[in-house]
Amino acid sequence: MESLSIAKHRMGDAFRHAVSAITTVSSESKFIESGTLTPQEFLEAGEQLTFKFPTWQWASGDASKRSTYLPQEKQYLITRNVPCKDRVRALDTAVQRESEDGWMTLEGAPGSSAVADEELKDVDDLAGAGGASSSQPKGIVFDAEEDFISSPKAASKLPDFSDLDAQLAEDDVPAFGGGGGYGGNDNYIVAEAPDSGTLKMRTYDVSITYDTYYLTPRLWLFGYSEAGEPLTPEEVYEDVLSDYVAKTVTIDPHPHTGTPTVSIHPCKHAQVMKNVIQDWIAAGIEPRHDLALFVFLKFISSVVPTIQYDFTMEIEW
Repeated sequence: MESLSIAKHRMGDAFRHAVSAITTVSSESKFIESGTLTPQEFLEAGEQLTFKFPTWQWASGDASKRSTYLPQEKQYLITRNVPCKDRVRALDTAVQRESEDGWMTLEGAPGSSAVADEELKDVDDLAGAGGASSSQPKGIVFDAEEDFISSPKAASKLPDFSDLDAQLAEDDVPAFGGGGGYGGNDNYIVAEAPDSGTLKMRTYDVSITYDTYYLTPRLWLFGYSEAGEPLTPEEVYEDVLSDYVAKTVTIDPHPHTGTPTVSIHPCKHAQVMKNVIQDWIAAGIEPRHDLALFVFLKFISSVVPTIQYDFTMEIEW
């Protein structure tokens, strides 16, 4: 069944690539009507992201793979050395509890006394909306449904982005770093989590490209082990919520490097963005396409909840 799914994906990608190759990318904005972006709107959203959070940088990629609808030096966005301390499966059993002396501990063994006091949360519970507890990961999370919009409850469970612009104040303090990595040169800023200097952990290069078929951003993950070796696709899948593995998460050549890279398929991205736009309008807020990538990164975090690329900003429900 998995091989059939992969074959269907390959055939679909070949068709979409062929269509994109002979279709002119439209410059007409349909952001409010459909949640899609034009290349210019993607560029402006990327400029906003790199301005607010310099851990994200523009990259040019392979010269032979550059597109004409974006500036040559701004083909895609990338943030490197993003920490990933835990595997997704750890969320199935780990319950964070505070002891009497104030120390935080992890107790998740089934049948332990901890479970008697606080019911264990599985991945679906941790990814659910509303009623967040102290054991729930910080940031925006969504239901682990078949996909982002298959459930009729999805629209009502979208996070409240009404104060998004206020959270992007110009005095936000980003994290800075440096080093070498995938898909570019050595002159860049890297993300550093608060404990990245003392703990060895997996890291990821996370990039965002513009998809000319779906007219949306697309996210790519290239991981490294604690020893700095590239992760296999199977190892990367350990950091992806299981409901999405082999469904919306696939392995494809990166469009600007050619390197086989794990990607979150963009087929549902526009509909999720459209739902957020409708919420904005209902709340009397003028939709802004330059904020689209902040929303995009928030809902993508429900697919890869332990890859901590979004620790610089938190939006409450």
